Parts: sequence; structure tokens; C-alpha cells
Amino acid sequence: LATLVRTHGSTFRRPGARMLVFADGTSCRGLSGGCPEQDIIERARRVIQQGKPQIAQYKRDFVFDPMQETGCGGELEVLIEPVLGPQHMRFIEAVEQCQSNRRPGFLATAYAAEGQCLSPGPRRLVWSGKTLLDEFNDAGLSAAVLEHGASGGRTLDGVVSLPGDKGELEVMFERLCPPHALVLLGVNAGSLALARIASLLGWKTTVVDYRLNTLAPSGLPEVVDFIHANPETLCSAVPLDALTSVVVMTHHLARDVEYINVLNNRSLNYLGVIGSRSRAAELRGITGLSPPRLRVPAGLNIGSETPEEIALSIAAEIQARRAAKDGVALSTIDSPIH
Repeated sequence: LATLVRTHGSTFRRPGARMLVFADGTSCRGLSGGCPEQDIIERARRVIQQGKPQIAQYKRDFVFDPMQETGCGGELEVLIEPVLGPQHMRFIEAVEQCQSNRRPGFLATAYAAEGQCLSPGPRRLVWSGKTLLDEFNDAGLSAAVLEHGASGGRTLDGVVSLPGDKGELEVMFERLCPPHALVLLGVNAGSLALARIASLLGWKTTVVDYRLNTLAPSGLPEVVDFIHANPETLCSAVPLDALTSVVVMTHHLARDVEYINVLNNRSLNYLGVIGSRSRAAELRGITGLSPPRLRVPAGLNIGSETPEEIALSIAAEIQARRAAKDGVALSTIDSPIH
């Protein structure tokens, strides 16, 4: 397991990004997007053979200057640890519990002291309203981690030095947020295309059919939920919170209005409706809602025509809303990308 723990300057991924490397050199996901990737994989294979963790640093003065070759210009610090059994991945279950409950929290990984990896490997604490996992076996460190986590707020992410019973340790903090949820109201080519895109983005996606006793449509990814819910039962059937986006896609004006009226009182990340300009004007007139509360027509202006293109434009607008960005071309702005 290779984890990006520190970065400096412009880099492809942020701290907390992870990559699995197997003994045959294959990997799952990536950390750098360029030259260091193969070096990380080779180091990981040696870690697998030796059974001991190590820290790899990629700086400007690295032997083949990988960041300059990729054009990023940044620096990386990567923790590489062997996965010797299920006990080394218990934190995954705790994180999953946090996300399933849709409650925020944090993951703290103690991995080094005085620049050297902890032996036999990193230890972790997961908190979400209460401590879900504590592998530290160090009362002083646990107390320091909980105190820092409680005061960290939105600036929690990053590596800090914290005191423990046996001295100061390097601890990486990661905020844990529930996965973004996407609710699609209506079953049609557009909602199915958007469900497929959302599943690739890792969004917890639910397709809702207002008709009772219908079967799940073919072509729906296995990770996408399919339920039946009319406007009266919707709020009890799916999660509707500040980390949820909803797109109304029933193609029926009166039914769209019914869903919008139910959703208007909910705290949502995004509420969109597909439709023509004339339909959009009609919906705004009936509901009294307008952007940014009601995005109609939903999506960014990218010249979409096919269901897949429309789905892409809606997914892009939702992502922009999640990240508090305006969705303009990166080439037209000078601000940082991330």
C-alpha cells in the first residue's frame, strides 16, 4: 500500500491518495501520473519481499528529476507499507463504517519518528463521533490525536508532529466525508447515462422510478441502487442532505413540480431539472425558484445533444458545485487548479 503523505508545489494527486501494488508489479490507481510511478512500484515490490515499510521522497534534486520530466514541478513523499494480512487493513472497515453512517470524521496515521518508519509499520486511529479504531497502544498519542482532530476543522488534512508516550511522531490526518450521493428521478436514456458516469466518479447513486413494481432497467451498473418512490415517499427512501445532488428527469411537468416542491425544503448540494428553455421558464414560474437554488436546464453549456453528452454536462456542473468552482476553462484562469 503506497500512500502520498506530503506534497510541495504542483503535483498530480493530493496527500491521502493511495495505490495498491502487487508482487508482480501490477497496480491499482496511481499517485504521480508520471515518471515516479514506476519507481514507486519497484520500491513497493522490494517492500513486499522484505516485509518492512519505507518512506520514498521525490524532490527536485532526485537522480532523474521526475517532477521536471512530468512537467508538474512539485515534490512528493510516499509511505510504502507491506500488507501482511487482514489485520493491516482494519482501518478500511472503520472508514467504511464512518461513510456508511454518512457522518464526518477523520483518519490519523502515525507512520514515522525522526524521519524513520515506525516498526513494524504505521498505526491508525479512526474517529467519527466516537473512536471507531485505535491501533496506537499509546495513551498520550491517542489523546493528542483526538485533541488535534477536534480542533482541526477544514484545515485538518496534513502531517503534524504530535507527542506520545515514547516521543514525537509524524501523524498524517485525513478528513473523512460521506461519499457524494446522487439521486436521479426518472428512468430514461439520460438518467441511465448519468448513472454510469456517476458510478465511475464514485458517487453513491440511486435511480428512482415513480412507477411501482417496475424492474431495474438493463444497463444499470451494479453499484447503482434502483428504488421506487413517489414525491410523498422520496424523503424517507433516500439520503437527502448537504452532500446529496438531485436531478429531476421524469419528463413530466406536473410530476417534476411535485418532486421540486418536496425537495425545496431540503438542504442539498445541487437540485437540477432537465428540460428545454421554455420548460425551464415554466418551471421557474410555477415554483418561484431560480438558479442557484434550482438549476434548470441542468448542466454546463458544452454543446450537448446525445443522452451521454447531456449526462456529461450535468455531472460537470454537479462537480463544479461540489468544489465551489465556476466551471470555466482552466486555460482562461491563472489560479491554482486544486
